[in-house]
Amino acid sequence: MIVIDQLTKSFTHRGNRKTVLKGITCTAYDGEVYGLLGPNGAGKTTTLRTVATLLRPESGTVTVDGHDVTTEGRLVRDSIGFLTGEMRLAGHLSCRELLRFFGRLNHMSPQAIRQRIEELTADFAMESFLDTPVAKLSSGMTQKVSLAVSIVHEPHNIVFDEPTSSLDVLAVKVISDFIRLAKQSGKCVVLSTHVLAEAQRLCDRIGIIHDGQLLCEGTVDALLETHQVPDIETLFFSLVPDKRGLL
Repeated sequence: MIVIDQLTKSFTHRGNRKTVLKGITCTAYDGEVYGLLGPNGAGKTTTLRTVATLLRPESGTVTVDGHDVTTEGRLVRDSIGFLTGEMRLAGHLSCRELLRFFGRLNHMSPQAIRQRIEELTADFAMESFLDTPVAKLSSGMTQKVSLAVSIVHEPHNIVFDEPTSSLDVLAVKVISDFIRLAKQSGKCVVLSTHVLAEAQRLCDRIGIIHDGQLLCEGTVDALLETHQVPDIETLFFSLVPDKRGLL
């Protein structure tokens, strides 16, 4: 379970200080998919990077399975798999070599790494390219490797930040299928996505964030009923102003 309580974060750029998170509070439970939705610059990535211990909270708290991201970072990282759409694997290392490398980074034993590689290879049907350099793989194959790398240590909590951006339909299916399986196995999954139809298909609960503030949070069914709208897309555009003046 991931609990975010009154999370605030600011950045200073060229002498100007901007608060990008303004007291965000939300909870993602085990056995569900929590969708964090919002336009570019809303604060989604800052929130998820804080959960993953890549950023420190300015104020407020974030806990993962009861462990504080600030004071217990190692324990948090042990229990989180973090995948972002910006993750780009390249070079001459093969899938197997990358999995070994990240397994060692996660303090896994050689035997545990070998066993985990066998499991992931079967789960994602990677037998045919397990020893192929990543630079020679298709986008769908590369995304399978990226996903395998992010969960090689068998984390209980999965945090995905725009994992399907710039992917073809087959690669998107790899991610979607994994998210469903992770949920069914009781894991806690947090998904940030711009694809509202994807959120509609996959998420049990959502939070909509804009300008660093959480506009709403709850189960999909409850939010649609409360706001009297048919789907997440309609809900989103009823709450988030279009500053471009196009709607």
